[in-house]
Amino acid sequence: MLPNRGVQLRHFVAALGKSSKSSRSRGITSTSARLNRETFDAANVERAEDDVDVCIVGGGPAGLSAAIRIKQLAQENDKEVRVVVLEKGSETGSHIVSGAVIEPRALNELLPEWKSMSGHPLTRPATSDSMLLLTKNYHIPLPHPPQMSNKGNYIVSLSQFTAWLGSVAEELGVEIYPGFAGAQLLYSDKGVTGVITNEVGLDRQRRMKSTFEAGMAFKAKVTLLGEGAHGSLSKTVISKYNLRANSQPQTYGIGVKEVWRVDPEQHQPGKVVHTLGWPLDFRTYGGSWVYHMDDGLVSLGIVIGLDYKNPYLSPYRELQRLKHHPYFRELLSGNSTRLAYAGRTLNEGGLQSVPQLHFPGGALIGCSAGFVNLAKIKGTHNAMKSGMLAAEAAYKAVQSDADEVADMSSYTEAYKDSWIYKDLHEVRNLRPSFNTALGLYGGIMYSGVDSLFLKGRVPWTFKHTSHIPPPNTALDALETEPASRHKPIDYPPFEAPLSTDLMTSVALTGTNHAEDQPVHLRVMKTGAGETDESKERRLEHVRVNVGEYAGLLGRACPAGVYEYVDAEGEGKAIEDQSWNGKKLVINSQNCIHCKLCDIKVPTQDITWTVPEGGGGPKYTVT
Repeated sequence: MLPNRGVQLRHFVAALGKSSKSSRSRGITSTSARLNRETFDAANVERAEDDVDVCIVGGGPAGLSAAIRIKQLAQENDKEVRVVVLEKGSETGSHIVSGAVIEPRALNELLPEWKSMSGHPLTRPATSDSMLLLTKNYHIPLPHPPQMSNKGNYIVSLSQFTAWLGSVAEELGVEIYPGFAGAQLLYSDKGVTGVITNEVGLDRQRRMKSTFEAGMAFKAKVTLLGEGAHGSLSKTVISKYNLRANSQPQTYGIGVKEVWRVDPEQHQPGKVVHTLGWPLDFRTYGGSWVYHMDDGLVSLGIVIGLDYKNPYLSPYRELQRLKHHPYFRELLSGNSTRLAYAGRTLNEGGLQSVPQLHFPGGALIGCSAGFVNLAKIKGTHNAMKSGMLAAEAAYKAVQSDADEVADMSSYTEAYKDSWIYKDLHEVRNLRPSFNTALGLYGGIMYSGVDSLFLKGRVPWTFKHTSHIPPPNTALDALETEPASRHKPIDYPPFEAPLSTDLMTSVALTGTNHAEDQPVHLRVMKTGAGETDESKERRLEHVRVNVGEYAGLLGRACPAGVYEYVDAEGEGKAIEDQSWNGKKLVINSQNCIHCKLCDIKVPTQDITWTVPEGGGGPKYTVT
């Protein structure tokens, strides 16, 4: 287990005292100002600063693979390269969610001797594959696409795998700071020059508490963003440098999952199952999985494309309904216990939606760029490889004595020549093939022919959409239809312990945020002249989302963060931000950092920002 934020902070301050490269400025604010809870003024704050060679935001498989590869290159060439990884989770791996079946291709390249290394969690090889079409009461075997073969792959907790990669990185001298959330990018007139971490010790009114610490400025020659899907800094840099000018918009899915310890009679170690069909209708893209792990554990869940039309759909309730199917009911029967629950958005756009990867001073890696292969239902191998390719470009950049901002364009070229590109190119048409009027059935037919015979060797590339959304607008939000076109979904009642209410599940995530801190989920329209949350904006949000979309976020959020509740009293609407007797309540302490709200809300006015570092879920077996 890696040190917590307090331990890491002491190590960081000690490092500042020792490093000849560091610029040390700790005169943040007076003690009296903090005791009197004066309002924080970002324009006048003095921050602790540190100069590093490479700053990586995100301690996931991509970020850690990049850090490890840079250190390997430095050792091979007898050079000193300082690499810092900023991870918003309280521990490395605590915010990582996946199925997960890992293709070890990138790991074999990064750490060829990994099988002999102590503590690695890849101990359960996948032994069988099957694809099922679910109806309400039956499961029908389907031909298994060759791309989905898991021969040579491993069923693993991605959280544990990431924690292990973190330990490998630290042994090589990488500085990992859990609990440090990358909140802002540093810019010069030439490009990105580093990262500022989030302030801690602010109350909800952004006043300084006695525990206040200003965010730290990590000035870097190269900045790598590996935040995962729809990361807040990645969004900013993609917009600022127009990195999607030559690509399709990204489209996303929401994955909600559980881990169970099942009855020994039901456990089949190494078995991998994927499904299509029920409980989703034929117009809604998605599917479920069952992975039999070690120690009697089974990972199961459902992924739903966030381009779904019906605002009454609840991803959480679809997962609970899925477990009522006879196949799942039998799997979870007997002496079975649910251990974990998790949720996360994932990139589904594939090759068409990969943006330009480099920007002045840095690059996007992993899911920040969108390298998930949906046909394989895997992305870890591509995320790791992207980190390795970026590391090689970053290593060359930091060796230059030039004062210019680092040029990472060689990373983009390396990606186009790599097996990541080939991996995504072969399956580029499969996801958009489900977007026709034939829905699920059309997608199955086209994907079957393409997977078995064409293998992507066709002159066409399908688009996700023929219309490009406005800047800073998610494509999936535009696909949502008004509630007037749909009927509410009649979900079955819960059957504990097989299926439970949402808050019972959220308790299993271990998520926690300090109550008295600024709400990190803000109702504001960025990029449209309005950048601060206002009463008028919140009122408009409620009017549209309740009046036209039946309070979509109240069902869509897999952690119960958003509620549209009855407004109390007879106050003016503009004062309590209520419309027609309803107002929005944001339970930010429940947030599991899935980013669904930022992507799916029809008004596109929810902005997800990083909370104080160390908050959020504490996943261990996801």
